[in-house]
Amino acid sequence: MVRDSIFNLSRMTTGGLTLSQEMGRSGGRRLHLPVIKKKIATTQTQQVKILPRLGRSTTLPPLSPPPTFLSPTGSPAQVTTFSSPSILIRVSGNHQFWKTKVVIGVVSAVMGGFMICIIICCFRYKLLIQPIKLCSTTKSDQDIEAFLKNKGAVAQKRYKFSEVKKMTNSFKVKLGQGGFGAVYKGQLPTGCPVAVKLLNSSKGNGEEFTNEVASISRTSHVNIVTLLGFCLKGRKKALIYEFMANGSLDKFIYNRGPETIASLRWQNLYQISIGIARGLEYLHRGCNTRILHFDIKPHNILLDENFCPKISDFGLAKLCPRKESIISMSNTRGTLGYVAPEMWNRHFGGVSHKSDVYSYGMMLLEMVGGRKNIDAEASRTSEIYFPHLAYKRLELDNDLRPDEVMTTEENEIAKRMTIVGLWCIQTFPNDRPIMSRVIEMLEGSMNSLEMPPKPMLSSPTRSATESSS
Repeated sequence: MVRDSIFNLSRMTTGGLTLSQEMGRSGGRRLHLPVIKKKIATTQTQQVKILPRLGRSTTLPPLSPPPTFLSPTGSPAQVTTFSSPSILIRVSGNHQFWKTKVVIGVVSAVMGGFMICIIICCFRYKLLIQPIKLCSTTKSDQDIEAFLKNKGAVAQKRYKFSEVKKMTNSFKVKLGQGGFGAVYKGQLPTGCPVAVKLLNSSKGNGEEFTNEVASISRTSHVNIVTLLGFCLKGRKKALIYEFMANGSLDKFIYNRGPETIASLRWQNLYQISIGIARGLEYLHRGCNTRILHFDIKPHNILLDENFCPKISDFGLAKLCPRKESIISMSNTRGTLGYVAPEMWNRHFGGVSHKSDVYSYGMMLLEMVGGRKNIDAEASRTSEIYFPHLAYKRLELDNDLRPDEVMTTEENEIAKRMTIVGLWCIQTFPNDRPIMSRVIEMLEGSMNSLEMPPKPMLSSPTRSATESSS
């Protein structure tokens, strides 16, 4: 039966069992069928005994290699069937074992390759996004620096942010808060006191920074604050100014305490008004490029130790050629109460340097009246618009400061400043004087001053309140 089942088997090794090339040929060992079955059974029994020990062993014991069948020519022979169930189990078991290993290996390789692809994709995405963010910040800085260089503003000293932090002692002493950032007191390595304006990184795209550096770096005037340097590092932007010992003008004209009145006499107010006018006249006509400030108000006028006024905060400033009298603007700039009518309605006229004249005139009226032109407390007690009130007192020759006893000289100063202020706040820009004429009116004879027309407009805040109610 074995002769019928095994065709042209040359050699079979099963745990040391050898069959001759042909059954019954001399030169080989002749084995009968019972002996073959016994050898096979013995070998399988030995292999089965190994299996229970696999669960207790951490090292897989070596297995016997699968049987090799050779044809009479010496090449592997194909075996189609075996009549012995033991041999079928042995071959099938080894085939399933190697098939499982191949499947596990393929699955592991696929999963590993998939994970590697994910890691590579994440890594490349990170490398791709990070340069974009870095380049956008860098490009923004480059645009600002290119703008400053084009405007001739690169001569200013540039500080590192670590140096700015050191000179302000980690921003310890806060001097004030503005629309675009806070101001801190600092000191240069030379011992010179400075005011450091740290711009708010969450507002704007750096336009206020470029406006301020580009405009103020072109100036050199006793009534313009001096820019000593700047810091530009991504979103961290700072401006380093000369320190003004007496702070801003607003705390002197709005505070009616005895200490303030003693410090700022009417003669001081008069000299301050002339100094501011000279500074504005320089911005409009003294520079190679005309500078429009667009935010003249007491808060932006700084006073040194001798109460010399200096115009500051050029964040809303705009540069324009001197030959251009009217400029194009897409939005309204300035602080409510000081914004000229043409800034919010072009029917009154074009935006020009006369818009700064309007703001200056409103500030003069506040300096005389000792209060803001938009005062919530005053609005509850009087329905008269502040410029109308000033005009009425001037027309009736009443005291311009009823709460204060004034000398004849002080009353003349107040009257002069009121007349000039009312001329400056005329509704139409063509009716307002230029700043050189303002200086002449302040310094000239009182007899040469004409009474201005009465202001036409009412308070914009009052109108807005009435319309909303």
